[in-house]
Amino acid sequence: MEQWCLVDAENLTRTTSFRPNIGFDSQKYIKLQSQFISQRRQQIGNKLYLEMGGKLFDDLHASRVLPGFTPNNKISMLQQLKDELEIMMVLNAKDLEYEKVRADLGITYQDEAMRLIDIFRDEGFMIEHLVITQLSADFSNALAFSDRMQRAGLKVTHHYPTAGYPTDTETIISPEGFGQNEHAQTTRSLVVVTGPGPGSGKLSASLSQIYHDYQHGIRSGYAKFETFPIWNLPLQHPVNQAYEAATADLDDNNIIDPYHLAAYHEQAVSYNRDVEAFPLLKAMLEKLYGESPYQSPTDMGVNMVGHCISDDAVCAEAARQEVIRRWYKARVEERREDTADHTVSSRIEVIMKRIGVTKEDRPVVTPAIELAERTEQPASAVQLPDGTILTGKTSDLLGCSAAMLLNALKYMAGIDEDVHLLRPQAIEPIQTLKTRHLGSVNPRLHTDEVLIALSVSAAESDDARKAIAELQYLRGCDVHTTTILGSVDESMFRQLGMLITAEPIYWRKSLYHRS
Repeated sequence: MEQWCLVDAENLTRTTSFRPNIGFDSQKYIKLQSQFISQRRQQIGNKLYLEMGGKLFDDLHASRVLPGFTPNNKISMLQQLKDELEIMMVLNAKDLEYEKVRADLGITYQDEAMRLIDIFRDEGFMIEHLVITQLSADFSNALAFSDRMQRAGLKVTHHYPTAGYPTDTETIISPEGFGQNEHAQTTRSLVVVTGPGPGSGKLSASLSQIYHDYQHGIRSGYAKFETFPIWNLPLQHPVNQAYEAATADLDDNNIIDPYHLAAYHEQAVSYNRDVEAFPLLKAMLEKLYGESPYQSPTDMGVNMVGHCISDDAVCAEAARQEVIRRWYKARVEERREDTADHTVSSRIEVIMKRIGVTKEDRPVVTPAIELAERTEQPASAVQLPDGTILTGKTSDLLGCSAAMLLNALKYMAGIDEDVHLLRPQAIEPIQTLKTRHLGSVNPRLHTDEVLIALSVSAAESDDARKAIAELQYLRGCDVHTTTILGSVDESMFRQLGMLITAEPIYWRKSLYHRS
């Protein structure tokens, strides 16, 4: 009956020390960042296009590597400036045409753009303009989306491929370059430029707007807010290395800003694409206005994140753990795609060596693997907020993830290990429903089925109610499984906010894998 009780002592490991996991001052960040953006806007002139890199909502990467950074910190910061700004959404026509999907959310870029627009409106932000970049006449899906958004009341602007971008500045800054694009006539002095994901064309859209503003007698400028890399942390700092791991599929790199070094004789960390695009920005501002306020990509940034790290050691360790998670994620994706191409995981492995970590430095890995070896069945492990590690094994009734989840809830609720939160009599009817009537090949209960059964039990059981009350404290807990999770368990852990990794192994040797 161990599968739905707290595990035996041999399966339970306590960490020797546990430190509070706060390393970032969120309130200081909101105050400093909003003030600095306001100052930059006043310095620029009539209008500032502020490109926002990364995610404005649900910035889970930042919250993982900067403990204390809440996922919606950026929006909280922009709320301070809400009455002075408007938001411009930018999408790449190629992403629309080929229905590119955000891997972290499982939805297309166009769906993510619409989701974000709805959220911005619900938060009270002004968002009227949608820019579609890289548009070609034969992109039927992109054109259909454009028509749909115009019918929904958005002002849609079309931008077209620019010959020689970003190096041929003479062509780009001309009627044959940016001049062929349509002009979005924004009304506020601060325009936040965002998109549903990387590669949307936010920089080119901003520069095109500056070009057209100039033609209309408006002096406008550009600045960039990108959380990572953090310019005033060392290049090899784990937080910056974690960002490089997060973008390993794009083959992007953090580099020392050569323009900043030449201009000021000091090192600052930048991003290879920003460094590549900087000459165009500088040349354009000099051609239009006779001078540029920026001597380097670092100058054009408005990132105050590095000034708000309150405990560097906490953030460094959180970033090391994130790099390991990214490596596991890449390995699982490569296994799912059944490809011999391990480029992404190999890049991350180089980063792991650079910052001195191995997969065994993830505390939940070894306990899960050792239990799987003893039982010769899939196993899982979770590290709880107090540092305790609990495991779960596979049984006839429960999968290892479901067992681990029950073990964790019992432990946190202080429920005696001999108490059964779910009895076999409650589990077996669900198994019968799955196998006889729903066509499932796996009779064991998934995590969602266990939680539903636990919720039903809570109507009569104080222990079940106590266990459910502990669900909120699982957010941010690390989990590792010895086989690739099915979509149901993976989705449930994400909804609970738990940080999942898995060995790149399928338990069943099948050509087709289902939940």
